[in-house]
Amino acid sequence: MPALLLTIFVDTVGFGIVLPLLPFFAERFGASPLEVTLLATVFSFSQFVFAPLWGRLSDRVGRRPVILFTLAGMFCGYLAMTITDSLLMLFLARAFIGSMAANSGVIHAFIADVTSTAARAGAMAKVGAAHGLGFIVGPAIGGLFAGSDPTNPNLALPFLIAAVLSGTAFCIACIQVRETVAVETREEAAKGQRSLSRVFLEAIRIRQLALLFVVVTLTPFVFSGVETTFVLWSERMLGWGPWQNGWIYTFMGITAAGTQWFLVGRLTRRFGEHRLICAGAVMIFCGVLLLPQMTETIGLCVAFGFIVFGVSVNNPSLSSLVSKYAHSSERGSLLGLSQSCSAMARITGPAWAGFAFGAYGPDWPFFSGAVVMIVMFFLAIQVKPATDTASAQK
Repeated sequence: MPALLLTIFVDTVGFGIVLPLLPFFAERFGASPLEVTLLATVFSFSQFVFAPLWGRLSDRVGRRPVILFTLAGMFCGYLAMTITDSLLMLFLARAFIGSMAANSGVIHAFIADVTSTAARAGAMAKVGAAHGLGFIVGPAIGGLFAGSDPTNPNLALPFLIAAVLSGTAFCIACIQVRETVAVETREEAAKGQRSLSRVFLEAIRIRQLALLFVVVTLTPFVFSGVETTFVLWSERMLGWGPWQNGWIYTFMGITAAGTQWFLVGRLTRRFGEHRLICAGAVMIFCGVLLLPQMTETIGLCVAFGFIVFGVSVNNPSLSSLVSKYAHSSERGSLLGLSQSCSAMARITGPAWAGFAFGAYGPDWPFFSGAVVMIVMFFLAIQVKPATDTASAQK
């Protein structure tokens, strides 16, 4: 597991380098605010398509080959971005990288393979912490090498650095990451594995699991919309460029890493995943209401602190609950379907946020997110503790 966490960290540094720069890169090719947010949408659409496929494949051939293949693909995708010279090429490169980054279900299945049910949420939170640490370093590097001039940022060098880091992650994984799926389990999956559609249809017949699949979509719907429009909001409302936005993303990474590494495991043991989901919805609600009222960096950090804390307790708690329903031979498939639901939310979230930004005003992606969190809270209170849901499945 430590090797996997190191791999995730290095690869996320590369992803974090690119994220704050994409709106400026797209606007260089004349992209509108809606087209900028659609860059996130096409990335997530690829994840929606490929997440269950990678999860299913990992049940049949093992987690390690799928992780290695997707890391190598991300390396190639970032290299392609360094030579992108049109908006169409940028969209194609983002779609390809999104398909390779759709390995979250495989990674969560890897964690579920090697942890007990009691420790699972905390272990999955450490995966999120590795992502958060990557976001601490990545945006700072991106902002540093892109420069502070919002009208003429240097974009080729940060993308090249991202490619090198993905290549490094691939090398680490080749040497250190070991297979977690037993040969017998892979053979069972290869012989008797049900279709993804059947796995999904039978899963949603279980009321609690169907409810979880709905709740899984709401946090990424709101957060992806906030994440993709904040750069546009800060550029127009505050006059910020890559440098300032890079440091905000760094703060978000610190908050996510600290919450998930040090707090989620302890909070899960004390309160349970279902209560953390409710608390996370309340925190995100508070954060998105505060965000558009803030004009100073400290106030923005407070608002993002609420949002990121809520996201950080929600995601591993939901993945842990979903994983407890899966047979070992279909764990990757079920978690892949869960990640596909999240990806669908990351398609519709930025698209809605971009539309609201242009049609109703820069603050509306945040206000609408608050409404969604109210809905999530009332759904989340219906999620039963793990012991009850396990018995309900039987």
